Amino acid sequence: MLYRTYLLCCLAVLLQLPTSVTAQVLDKQTLLQRETFWDNRDFDWYAEQIPFFDCPDPDITTTYYYRWDLLTKHLTYGSPNSGYSFTEFIDRPFWSGAYGAISCPAGFQLYEARWLRSPRIANDYSKYWFRTPGAQPRNYSTWLADSAWEIDKVHPNRELLIDLLPDLIRNYQAWEQRHFVPEVGLFWQTGHDDGMEFNINSRQTQDILRGAPSYRPSFNAYMWADAQAIARIATLANQEDLAETYRQKADSLRQAMLERMWDPRRQFFFPILKNDEERDGHQLKALTRTYESGQFAGSPYGRELIGYVPWQFNLLADEAPYDQAWKKLMDRDGFYADFGPSTVERNDPMFLLQNSCCWWSGQSWPYATTQTLKGLANFLQADGQTLTSDDYVQMLGIYARSHRKDGRPYLAEALHPDTGSFEGHDGYNHSEHYLHSGFCDLVITGLVGLIPRDDDTLQLHPLAPADWDYFALDDVPYRGYSLSVVWDKSGQRYGLGSGFHILVDGETIYTGDTLFPVVLAGALPLRDAAPSPAPTNVVDVNFAVNNDGHYYPRMSASFTAPGTSLSKLQDGNYWYLLHPPNRWTSADSPNASDWIELDLGVPREVHTVKLYVLDDTQIADSSIRAPERIVLESWDGAAWQPLDMPTEQPAPEGGRPYVLRLESITVQRLRATLQHAGGFRSGLTEIEVWGPAQLPLATVPPPAGNLAYNDGSQAFPQATASHHDRFGGVPRSAIDGITNFSPTPTNRWTSYESQTKSDWLQIDFGNPTEFRRVELGIYDDRGGVQPPEKFEIQYWDGQDWAAVEDVRLSSEQPLGSQWNSAAFRPVTSRKVRILFTHRGDARSGVTEVMVWNE
Repeated sequence: MLYRTYLLCCLAVLLQLPTSVTAQVLDKQTLLQRETFWDNRDFDWYAEQIPFFDCPDPDITTTYYYRWDLLTKHLTYGSPNSGYSFTEFIDRPFWSGAYGAISCPAGFQLYEARWLRSPRIANDYSKYWFRTPGAQPRNYSTWLADSAWEIDKVHPNRELLIDLLPDLIRNYQAWEQRHFVPEVGLFWQTGHDDGMEFNINSRQTQDILRGAPSYRPSFNAYMWADAQAIARIATLANQEDLAETYRQKADSLRQAMLERMWDPRRQFFFPILKNDEERDGHQLKALTRTYESGQFAGSPYGRELIGYVPWQFNLLADEAPYDQAWKKLMDRDGFYADFGPSTVERNDPMFLLQNSCCWWSGQSWPYATTQTLKGLANFLQADGQTLTSDDYVQMLGIYARSHRKDGRPYLAEALHPDTGSFEGHDGYNHSEHYLHSGFCDLVITGLVGLIPRDDDTLQLHPLAPADWDYFALDDVPYRGYSLSVVWDKSGQRYGLGSGFHILVDGETIYTGDTLFPVVLAGALPLRDAAPSPAPTNVVDVNFAVNNDGHYYPRMSASFTAPGTSLSKLQDGNYWYLLHPPNRWTSADSPNASDWIELDLGVPREVHTVKLYVLDDTQIADSSIRAPERIVLESWDGAAWQPLDMPTEQPAPEGGRPYVLRLESITVQRLRATLQHAGGFRSGLTEIEVWGPAQLPLATVPPPAGNLAYNDGSQAFPQATASHHDRFGGVPRSAIDGITNFSPTPTNRWTSYESQTKSDWLQIDFGNPTEFRRVELGIYDDRGGVQPPEKFEIQYWDGQDWAAVEDVRLSSEQPLGSQWNSAAFRPVTSRKVRILFTHRGDARSGVTEVMVWNE
């Protein structure tokens, strides 16, 4: 297809059009209010951050906005030093890294986040993988160097790219050391660690879950893309020898993929076994492709969607014979399905649909669908002829409609390709609103056709159908500009006249009669970056977050409803759903108002406080509503004093943050009092306290006097227990000074699987010690470990265990995922013991125990 190329300097003459129009093409508030699914109703955030989109297909439009809502559920502020990252699952499963991130979908998450107006989120996440303790960049296949390069195309920051270069090289070299086989010229990976658990190749091996090491089209395409990106970044850094080294790596890898993975008979890319394998008497030979040996040797099938991944990164364009692979995508005997594509072609001898996780033998996986659609867009935009743009729009529409459950926008791990059901791949408090894929990037770069580049040329190749009456993508942050792309067949919808319009910073720079591809050379000259403040490592941080289990920052409350937790208010995540829960509430509180106190440990300069307000109006039998009023106070050393607000504050609303912008103040302790709406009670999902800080921000030390603390450097105190679990929940973790109420990382003692109705945890101080208060951070996973029915504090009197006297509990009922305090008449003893009486069939546990004599 012929590109129409216009030089920017000639545009005004060629078009003879006004050069200025209203900067905002779409009415953002109208578009937001048109959708009815919202959980996060922070419309100010969306208006500020996301590109806005409008088209005649309501499924695509609704899913586009739903995916931004979904993104916010996984957006995680891990710590002031790490900044922002993303989770994959709504919980933080044990196999995730620091703050719940998993590397498998990181590339898609970064491709989506690059379209936010603020580049901080994507840039923080790029750095997270290499500079955050506990991050796991190589637990799964991914494309981190390529993602960093693609972010820079949208938000140029060459200084950051060059700063990341040594990290990206070390990451690539670590993959090479463990996974590259020089004599083959390819990288090996297991299906499991490539993000595909039970698949048609793994099921032919002894380990059907993980599979055998294979040279896979997906992983090798990622490594090719990363090598290309490193070469380009090295060129920017004036390290041409390094750039040439990685260009050669990429070229060699591409050649090996084409020679070894492409099967000319079946016209597709296939994984190749690394070693000889055997299952049930069937022999599979090393260096054979899928179904070239083993039980199904000679089968004409064996195609999986990963055969399209080379196109995801433009490793291939429209070259023959490889273009023939795309014929199977729209074939019902191939991958096409009403809620597909299926991960395996329909007539494959191992095609299998299962109602349990995690099967890639036919189910429709959004992860694979995103890869396929990205590859298809690249293929079509490179003039591929095997399929058409209509096929892309049809597949994107199917994918959009696949984001539904009971008629509402939703996404879990995988779905039935024929019915759209998520059954079996939709675990509670795990798979809801799953972020393992992309969608908005497919709309922006595929449907609308904005092709990111690393120069001043603006390139568009829309795949949207010309028979659509309209579409618009508005206020796209791109290379320091605000870009709008508009198609209006009649000229009546957007007020710009009929045709295809491109606007930069509100000025029309191109108008055409058709949806032809457009290349505008020189349209976007690189703008000088704003001068960096000095020192450059002073940034705004959220002082309230505490994912690392330190004593400070520390929260307390006048009342906490059972089943909710103060720890959720400082975990860096927010969402407003009742299920799965991520909330503190005052349900059943006897008080007309309740307060939450935050102690930062040291004075901090603060300018903004955000309280993310719950309102369960649409939920039957919930008493939680937005409070009538929120009063913010600070402690002046003697009393609580209300903080002066620069402007009058509106009433709090549910589903969005209540934002208090302050004249910059220095404060250590803050208290928010929530005055409940009549007859109801209040709740929050997160509290943020923002102010400037110089990084790295040092950890605030805990107060002196915790008699139980032992970081492992001394013989005493010692912790022992009547029983501990098999999964790392050992007694010493209960006195190490780290508090973590989340499942991961494991830092707790539990009595899980104990055969007794009660268990004890004992602390030996080493010498007789006076104490009068014990604090228990009770662990609750809402399953096998739950708050005990009760607990009793005992001390060793020299002959036997005796209960402490005059006990004053912070809560009569032990509460999970938060601190429980017991004060009592002072005793002197070498040992203290907590006796837990378990609740039903569950067992008890704590993440930390602190003992005080004050």
